[in-house]
Amino acid sequence: MGLFDRLRGDDNPRVAFIGVDGVPYSLLSEHEDRFPNFASLADEGTASEISSIVPPESSACWPSLTTGVNPGETGVYGFQDREVGTYDTYVPMGREVQADRVWDRAQEEGLKTTVMNVPVTFPPQRNVQRMVSGFLSPGLEKAAYPDDVRDYLESIGYRIDVNPKLGHEDDKDAFIEDAHETIDARFEAFEHYIEEDDWDLFFGVFMTTDRVNHFLFKDYERDGQYQEAFFEFYEKVDDYIGRLREALPEDVTLIVASDHGFTSLDYEVHFNEWLREEGWLSFEDDEPEGLGDIATETKAYSFIPGRFYLNLEGREPRGSVPDEEYDEVRDELKADLEALEGPDGKKVVDRVVEKEQAFRGDHDDIAPDLVAIPNKGFDLKSGFKADSNVFTSGPRNGMHSFGDTALYIDDPDASIGDADLFDIAPTILELLDVEYSRGEFDGASLV
Repeated sequence: MGLFDRLRGDDNPRVAFIGVDGVPYSLLSEHEDRFPNFASLADEGTASEISSIVPPESSACWPSLTTGVNPGETGVYGFQDREVGTYDTYVPMGREVQADRVWDRAQEEGLKTTVMNVPVTFPPQRNVQRMVSGFLSPGLEKAAYPDDVRDYLESIGYRIDVNPKLGHEDDKDAFIEDAHETIDARFEAFEHYIEEDDWDLFFGVFMTTDRVNHFLFKDYERDGQYQEAFFEFYEKVDDYIGRLREALPEDVTLIVASDHGFTSLDYEVHFNEWLREEGWLSFEDDEPEGLGDIATETKAYSFIPGRFYLNLEGREPRGSVPDEEYDEVRDELKADLEALEGPDGKKVVDRVVEKEQAFRGDHDDIAPDLVAIPNKGFDLKSGFKADSNVFTSGPRNGMHSFGDTALYIDDPDASIGDADLFDIAPTILELLDVEYSRGEFDGASLV
């Protein structure tokens, strides 16, 4: 029991959300002997696989998970987005998220929130009692609010993220050590503020899991050199979840969730190179540096992960596809994507989602026209260098998946069913007794 319980003495319901970025449900559910705390949470509460969003990329997923709405409402579609009416691109940060976060809604009702290490929250908001921004923050100095939070975090060796460059080495020992040090400090900070802070909603994310998966997931799935190291890391994650659960007061409902699943990676697919070779994309010179270097005759280009845009007249500055040919050209590109095979003869794409199926809202003007959801083993890249093979391999051996996303709710009466990320925000608000309109979300409460 935390100090604030002894001080408050009220009966307001509270929620603690712990994110485990990129953790697949199958990993946890198929190894209950190694992950007893997740098994206990499932047995005593409710747990299941859920779906991620389109596209299943962390920069898009966390804004949707924390708002309950699709990228057409959040305005964030991925790690890189395009300015309206230009070929300029930018990396979306917290201020680009155009929908209310779940902690904003809680604060508006007079509830206190502590938010730690959530991706795409930099710079930290000042309308919550504490916030430490996560992924995409330039460093801890400017990522923590208020200042005393930064001072404490520095004292325990807290860092925003692992050093991913260590994962590029053939010898992964230094990377694994760095991952352990990162998650150790993250847990210490979470435990500290869970026990010492006065909150109604605690929202924290372990992102190190995603990093470990990117560099070790094939070792796990295919009995590789670092399989045991992978399991040992996740045994620590399981232990930390159990200890955080134990630290929570009885009136707090714990939710643990990932933002997407994971699978092994065999080939990186450089789609702008594929588009160039297939005649869809061309550049103004031989050494292009970015989207702004595409030539007028270009019909389509791509952003990660698997987002495709037609070079449309009236929308793109040098658009070549007339509006009246939009459907025809898009259908042709969709068919080409669906027919693409990898070096192993397997289809690269599981399905292609049209814009209208996935995105709706006030900010769908920068939505991709098509999103390709890959089959297992194919990680969809873009790049505008015109100097790559279509199919390559790199240091990463794990990739995001749309399915196999994990959700645990410490409530036996919850009903997960065919849930997805959009259901998490309204579920949190329902548990907090915060009123909302059903039509405000793309999901629904699971309790």
